[in-house]
Amino acid sequence: MFSQQIRPPSSKRQKYVLKKQNIKMIDIAIPKGSLQNQTLQLFEQAGLGVKRTEREYNARIEDPRIGKVKILRPQEIPGYVAKGYFDLGISGTDWIMESGAVVAHVTDLNYGKQGPGIVKLVVAVPESLDIHSAREIKPGSRVSTEYPSLTQAFFLGLGIPVDIQFSFGATEAKVPELTDVVVDLTETGSTLKKNGLKIIDVMLESTSELIANKKSWADPEKHEEIVAVETLLSAVIKARGKVLLKMNVPEDSIKEVISMLPSMKNPTISKLYNSGYYAVETVVDRSTVNLLIPQLKKSGAEDILELAISKIVP
Repeated sequence: MFSQQIRPPSSKRQKYVLKKQNIKMIDIAIPKGSLQNQTLQLFEQAGLGVKRTEREYNARIEDPRIGKVKILRPQEIPGYVAKGYFDLGISGTDWIMESGAVVAHVTDLNYGKQGPGIVKLVVAVPESLDIHSAREIKPGSRVSTEYPSLTQAFFLGLGIPVDIQFSFGATEAKVPELTDVVVDLTETGSTLKKNGLKIIDVMLESTSELIANKKSWADPEKHEEIVAVETLLSAVIKARGKVLLKMNVPEDSIKEVISMLPSMKNPTISKLYNSGYYAVETVVDRSTVNLLIPQLKKSGAEDILELAISKIVP
């Protein structure tokens, strides 16, 4: 009888080959909750689409460099990455610091629940109180927070003994019956204001971070794959808010048009064959392009094209 060779399914064949060759793949932890939608969108735009169903915590990415993918609470990810359960993870600066996990910082991804931006961990009290700084909080005050370690360290630094109460959410709703002070994460402060609270101090600023296990970061093979993933993700982040402008410019207008154009380095300019025109390309901020295009046209630019950019790799 002839022996039959069993081949893995086609979707797993590349990873199977890598394992046979002893090439190391990286395992990734992706945050669920407030950062989840933005993270999944980022990976999709980077060409690393995460395959899952609504109830799946185990996911996969069809890339030969990536092994296990799991969707977890961002509070847990720094600890799991530090312990080596994952090579790479995404979490907020707030949870990395709160957990005390020792991890390698790969890069800031600079997005939050609603999109680009930084959130703040703040100290807030009722608006009716004549308090304008955390230094004015009375000793023994009740402080409700989801960040007990950071809060304790903050008030110890001020030399103010307080009663720290762990909150499981809706922290702002517990004033004044259950607590005197809240330490909470906010993007705009609007929720705190709606609940009659005012911000009197900022403990830290937080954004989404790409973090790596220290041993994985020091491993030459895994380091290379981590940097490859970081390059793809950062290229998408860098391209957001940018567009490519292409136009034709008559020779007698080229200096005026070029003087108006911002660019990442210098605009790309080439002479059109057998004509008195130049082709010009440059990358500009999306937020300014609607004001720029009419000015370019007025200065002599023609055939102006605005094109979306998916990635910018420095």
